[in-house]
Amino acid sequence: MLTGIHLIYIIFIVIALVTMALRRDTLLPCIIGIFCIGLYASGDIVFSIGAIFNSFVVATKELIGIILVISIIVALSKALEEIRATQLIVSPFISIIKNRTSAFFSVGLVMLILSWFFWPSPATALVGVIFLPIAIKAGLPAIGVAMAINLFGHGLALSTDFVIQGAPTITAAAAGVSVSDIMLDGMVLYWVMAVVSISIAYYLLNRDIKKGKLKLSPSIDSTATVQPTKGAVFSAILVPLVFVADIICMFAFGLKGGEATALIGGTAVLALILIAVINFRKQSLEKVTTYIKSGFGFGIEIFSPIIPIAAFFYLGQLGPFSEAIGASFLPVNSQGILSDIGIALAQAIPMNKVMVCSIESAVGAITGLDGSGFSGISLAGSLAKVFAQAVNVRASVLAALGQITAIWVGGGTIVPWGLIPAAAICKVSPIELAKRNFIPVMIGIVVTTVVAILIL
Repeated sequence: MLTGIHLIYIIFIVIALVTMALRRDTLLPCIIGIFCIGLYASGDIVFSIGAIFNSFVVATKELIGIILVISIIVALSKALEEIRATQLIVSPFISIIKNRTSAFFSVGLVMLILSWFFWPSPATALVGVIFLPIAIKAGLPAIGVAMAINLFGHGLALSTDFVIQGAPTITAAAAGVSVSDIMLDGMVLYWVMAVVSISIAYYLLNRDIKKGKLKLSPSIDSTATVQPTKGAVFSAILVPLVFVADIICMFAFGLKGGEATALIGGTAVLALILIAVINFRKQSLEKVTTYIKSGFGFGIEIFSPIIPIAAFFYLGQLGPFSEAIGASFLPVNSQGILSDIGIALAQAIPMNKVMVCSIESAVGAITGLDGSGFSGISLAGSLAKVFAQAVNVRASVLAALGQITAIWVGGGTIVPWGLIPAAAICKVSPIELAKRNFIPVMIGIVVTTVVAILIL
């Protein structure tokens, strides 16, 4: 039976979605929603104020591992950038760029690999700075470089997140399934979305170049090559090797989810220390501190608005609600707010695979309108759990679908305010870049949704 708590939760979900659709931040509505739920449940204003903080704590517990590993990875990337080892890491790819096709897919491949290991944000600046002059010289316009960065990095890499596993961890927690389920059961969807969107994007780009609708960018002279130090060469060899070793260990020992994330994070810390000692020696103590501070600053900046939003959506689950507010305030035999709503919907409205996949996909896309990508995947996971119970299908497939649409839309492919870094580094208009990506990404979402219906 639905109660006032359920009604309040539904109202604030709608408010959050409308706020996202209007391209405004959803943090404030989510905080007010937590307060209102606590106030209605307890009737105690002091308790409801405390419930806001408690819900933040619950959300932080869910996200802290991901926040830490991303912060550490960014710290390592900053160390590599300072000693110019990153240029050595990507140098093997530069020799194969001969024309605009090889330029587009080489930029994309490097962006994909670096984004899997170092996150798209730090990878954007690195790939843009190093590859932009080379790609333009090969005949790929700056807008094409920006598209490759967006689609491969902020689209494919961020929506799959196979190495750091930030996105699937958040989605899986909300959907009540394992991280491996999200990754394995959604594998077909991840690659369908990538192949369709990227193929169409490059076809349209190449067509417009041939028709003269898109002017080529003037050639940019590359900066003079700086002779790398022995420490930089060692670091450039060390980092790929240790992460490849991590991947082998993951497969060999069956490490998944938190265990895999811990291995990556610990490896990054040790690599950072070793690189600092080799390259800075007496200054290594201070350098490690500087990099860690910079990395954690980045992590907090990225996740600070996500925690309050996730806190609200986590309240839809029985465990987080019990920890933040108290299970005694829910109806007897409640399975959690969202589960209760899903059961009620299933009883009131005829649900089927087509409907639940369409709704999951649409909601994921709408939640991505805030330009974050991550802020909506908690809701996508929660809805997947509800819909899976309603029509008896795999929650992991639905959750993966919602994760894909939320991140491809909001992670930095078609929302102008979410792709400013790539546009800025390539010196193109973010509006024009969004227009270029819009049709391919939307077609990809439609095709991926159809495939999800077929494989459920």
